Amino acid sequence: MQQETDGIYDTIIIGGGPAGLTAGLYTARANLKTLLIEGATTVSQITTTDLMENFPGMPEGINGYELVQLFRKQAEKFGTEIIAADVTSLAREQRNGLEVWKVTAGSDYHAISIIAATGATWRKIGVPGEETFIGRGVSYCATCDGPFYRNKEVIVIGGGDTALQEAIFLTRYAARVTIIHRRGRMRAAKVLQEKCFTESKIRFILDAVVEEISGTDFVQGVRVKDLRTGEISNIPTDGVFVFIGISPNTELFQGSVELDRNGYIITDARMQTSAKGVFAGGDCTGKLLRQVITACGDGATAAFSAQLYVDELKGEAY
Repeated sequence: MQQETDGIYDTIIIGGGPAGLTAGLYTARANLKTLLIEGATTVSQITTTDLMENFPGMPEGINGYELVQLFRKQAEKFGTEIIAADVTSLAREQRNGLEVWKVTAGSDYHAISIIAATGATWRKIGVPGEETFIGRGVSYCATCDGPFYRNKEVIVIGGGDTALQEAIFLTRYAARVTIIHRRGRMRAAKVLQEKCFTESKIRFILDAVVEEISGTDFVQGVRVKDLRTGEISNIPTDGVFVFIGISPNTELFQGSVELDRNGYIITDARMQTSAKGVFAGGDCTGKLLRQVITACGDGATAAFSAQLYVDELKGEAY
């Protein structure tokens, strides 16, 4: 017998990026009553990408914001309800004989299942010009933007594994890659350091920080301070890649689902979290590759798993 679910969503998706919108498309198309809550004060990382060339089916590339709007239009076409609000709390409770989740985002909303797709945020260096030139010479993803810098000069900021890995990747395109690190030694694995030291396209500026990123329409240079001498120098460059870490937007889920030591939501192959009825996908989860295409795959998987969970709980499973 089907239980009464008036006023209860089958699933609430938290996050309006590629993972969340793909999940919304799949759940709504499966006739699940779906609410997607996108942040009122946050935006998906993809919206700052000027041109995406590596998304299948877009041979001419597409603007990140335009791609998200297409995702949104398709999800709404199948009945996904979308609101803009900041979710402040998540709690488990009984309602109409069902064990459901209460999501507070200004008002209270209830759902049988939750799909977390809150993404992550790049750590920024916080200097003048950084925000201004995001998408116009400042990037946080070499895989996304490296091909735009063929035979050009770029700067990589950071000294960890990711910074050196991405610097090595950028040598496929750039004429020269300059790594700037605030300390006198790298934190990256020795094998990565050795690869960089032996790569003719890579040079290092250590014990130094970037104090400003400048340009007109696009990045043209950076101002660098030597931390040992205090000397200031201006270095011409076509692009600045910042790799000082990424922070998952998972504060909301602390205490509700299991997180790894870096704060990412832990999931299994079905995108199920440690909490009953909570699934997750995209950059808020621990994963190898953080790209739009992988976020979409996560969202589809999480949506299908949520569908199976909802059907079983409502007594509709075959």
